[in-house]
Amino acid sequence: MMSDTSAIDRNQITGLILAGGLGTRMGGVDKGLAMLHGRPLVAHVIARLAPQVATLAINANRSLDRYAALGHPVWPDIEPGFAGPLAGLHSGLTHCRTPYLACAPCDSPLIPADMVARLVQALTSSQADAAIAVTGAGDQHQRHPVCALLKTTTLPGLTAFLAAGERKMGLWFATLNCIDVPFDDAHAFCNINTGLELRQLDADRSEP
Repeated sequence: MMSDTSAIDRNQITGLILAGGLGTRMGGVDKGLAMLHGRPLVAHVIARLAPQVATLAINANRSLDRYAALGHPVWPDIEPGFAGPLAGLHSGLTHCRTPYLACAPCDSPLIPADMVARLVQALTSSQADAAIAVTGAGDQHQRHPVCALLKTTTLPGLTAFLAAGERKMGLWFATLNCIDVPFDDAHAFCNINTGLELRQLDADRSEP
């Protein structure tokens, strides 16, 4: 296998925004549609991720018409019962028609503009099955498995993992040949999990 970034062209990568959760910590609101700087949170992620991939889709289980109105395919979970982000990833890998899938959550409006390129470089140089963004060091070290690049050949393993009743992303990624990719700006991967966090970011009038 080639070890440089030319091994994966952007046209080989589908982007997936995960917006299929229940938004429990935000009172059950459809988090991707919560407004930030006059636009839905998911629109900010679209603006960041779309230029980095060939085509883009949204994983959502509610408000399907509103998500579809944003101009991208909407892929609901195949697994029933709001089974979590792995179910969204499973839907993405199932529908994906390119060899690679890059994912990001709908509540991270600040993802880096070079995130996919850096994941690509790490994945190809290591010949891994998946590349995952990580930030910090020591006690501050944090993996961001919903900000990742995966080979679509990982689908059968994920299907079996879910069929066994497993739901934890960390456990599934542990079954793969993964490479951690360090990013310096932890704030770029911040999640908007509560109404307070959303209001605080919205009060910063600089565009995310």
